Amino acid sequence: MVAEALTSQQLNAVHQLLDRVAERQLQDFGHIVSDIKPDGTLITTCDRWSDQAIFEGLQAIAPGEGVLSEEGSKSVPSSQAYWVVDPLDGTTNFAAGIPYWAISVARWVDGAPSEVFLDVPSLRQRIVAIRGKGAWRNGKRLTPETRTTSGSACISLCSRAIRVLQQRPDRRFPGKIRLLGVASLNLLSVAMGQTVGALEATPKIWDMAAAWLVLSELGCPLIWLDRQPSDLVVGEDLASADFPVVVASNDDMLERLHEWGQALLQ
Repeated sequence: MVAEALTSQQLNAVHQLLDRVAERQLQDFGHIVSDIKPDGTLITTCDRWSDQAIFEGLQAIAPGEGVLSEEGSKSVPSSQAYWVVDPLDGTTNFAAGIPYWAISVARWVDGAPSEVFLDVPSLRQRIVAIRGKGAWRNGKRLTPETRTTSGSACISLCSRAIRVLQQRPDRRFPGKIRLLGVASLNLLSVAMGQTVGALEATPKIWDMAAAWLVLSELGCPLIWLDRQPSDLVVGEDLASADFPVVVASNDDMLERLHEWGQALLQ
């Protein structure tokens, strides 16, 4: 049986769910204390509340479809369609009072995201993409020209990707460096034209699931440096699985960044 696309009613319900979660996050921002998880990363009560709210909401919107989440079950569900969720991507920013984080929700079908939602509460922006149909920001269609006319010379790195500069001290990095502190938005920045490339050293499946489809729909080339996210296995625990990736605004920039990406694996 082939999993059907979400209906307009289901899409609207996801929007309403994200509205509620985003509003709660904005209310909590600046008024919350973080804890340290066993892996050394931060978590807040808002992360936990957001994860539970999204989980329960998706169960009601799409009964029978599993949910894989950073703060919940990290095992690949057995349902034909399932959801990949990061309820608050950028917890370090959020906890430190830096107003830049995201809610990332992706529906996974046939080895790839099919309908995705990336919400940036502090900017009141929501990016939606549907496989084969395009991408939108706050309801306005995005096109490849969105990025090609921006004139950006910036390249986004994650904090762990900084080591590529140390490994090539005699080489000039091909762009101005930006560290946004939010994996999903690092990748999304290429599709938006804010940067011309991005390197992510250790993104988890919930970090890149939604951004991947936006990049694909807007024609941004990328290279998976190690494992392919299309090769997920039912029941597999993805808590420690990384999907290092290089993304660019065009093929020429991807070729220039590839060697720097390879250094991430050294």
